[in-house]
Amino acid sequence: MRIRSASRVTSLVVRVAVPVLLIVLWQISSSSGWVSAGVLPGPAAILDAYKELWSSGDLQQALPISLERAGLGLVIGGVAGLVLGVVAGLSATAERIYDAPLQMIRTIPFIAMIPLFVVWFGIGEESKVALIVGASIFPVYLNTYHAIRAIDPKLLEVSRTFEMSRWQTIRLVVAPMAMPGILVGWRYAAATALLALVAAEQINSQAGIGYILNTANQFQRTDIIIAGILIYAVLGLVVDVIMRGLERALLPWRATHVGA
Repeated sequence: MRIRSASRVTSLVVRVAVPVLLIVLWQISSSSGWVSAGVLPGPAAILDAYKELWSSGDLQQALPISLERAGLGLVIGGVAGLVLGVVAGLSATAERIYDAPLQMIRTIPFIAMIPLFVVWFGIGEESKVALIVGASIFPVYLNTYHAIRAIDPKLLEVSRTFEMSRWQTIRLVVAPMAMPGILVGWRYAAATALLALVAAEQINSQAGIGYILNTANQFQRTDIIIAGILIYAVLGLVVDVIMRGLERALLPWRATHVGA
């Protein structure tokens, strides 16, 4: 136990020390003039940019708007992907009908769809949310579909032996066995939704983090641009932590097994 505890402490120290060291080297490079402040401002300058955004109220106004876009797109796209994945996983007929078209559409980068989404939905909120929806569907669909198809057929045979109904089989066998794969799909979809948010907020944004970045770009404020990019990065980390917590809450036996 002591060896394991020492190993965890060492791992934690390394995880913290490496980013801190990189930040220190970054600040030294900026302060000494090795890197131009116009190209890559130091951490101190970026902190000042955050203070400026906070004091003006721009940051407090932009965050809820961006989170609402990403969250709405993730929920709509994730639920659609979940339904499509469950139906295709349980029905060979449904798989034959729409799996191939979805696989073809999946290979198209969602960024390439921006001009088409603008034509379809305009330059308002609809096109931004639609882009996030389109990016969020496929991770959930693919992982749900494959998780269901990967269930051991013997377990399904047992359900038939006990004469379970279709709903009982889904609730007692399919859902618990497929849940790890489904949650992995939601985790990927959450990350993809943030990537799509970055692209979506470049479409004539009048509010949100993307609007801050576009405005900063017009005035050549590299410090604010980097500050905005780091906000996206922090949001990605927060979302990943939330999804990990959701996995531990819904799959407590996996956490117990890993920790054993």
